[in-house]
Amino acid sequence: MLKYREVGEILSLIDSSSCDEVVLETEGVKLVVRRHGSGGSVASTAAASPAAAESAQPAPASTAAPASAETPAASAPSADAGGELVRAPMVGTFYVAPSPDEPPFVEVGSRIQKGDPLCMIEVMKLFTTVHAETAGTIKSIGAENGQLVEFGQVLFSVAPD
Repeated sequence: MLKYREVGEILSLIDSSSCDEVVLETEGVKLVVRRHGSGGSVASTAAASPAAAESAQPAPASTAAPASAETPAASAPSADAGGELVRAPMVGTFYVAPSPDEPPFVEVGSRIQKGDPLCMIEVMKLFTTVHAETAGTIKSIGAENGQLVEFGQVLFSVAPD
């Protein structure tokens, strides 16, 4: 049975590689990891017996954000005509910079290209970089630095070029 630490190590290795998809089956656990587009973040799906599913539960249960997911905050970004929303690929702590003494990846008004890093989300000391899926301009940021974010929560609103 895979332990959460082992899943984290697998995700870290895949995130730092050029691999787009990995399927691992062992002792009643099937772990599927897919990279979203070029330069996208890593997500995983686990399907197994109930006992095995509990050990993999911290990983996202789906690779797609639910269409009805909304952030409870009143200042959450919203899609304008032609706007793109970047959603959290997992539950974790949102960070705007690679370290506290470095500048943020992006700010409101920043111009971005497809594949540019937008933020990091930390889950149990495992950091995952969220990358831009489209080029454009950051219109709004839906989370504060160090804030816990939910799976599917809107993190950024991007006005496409």
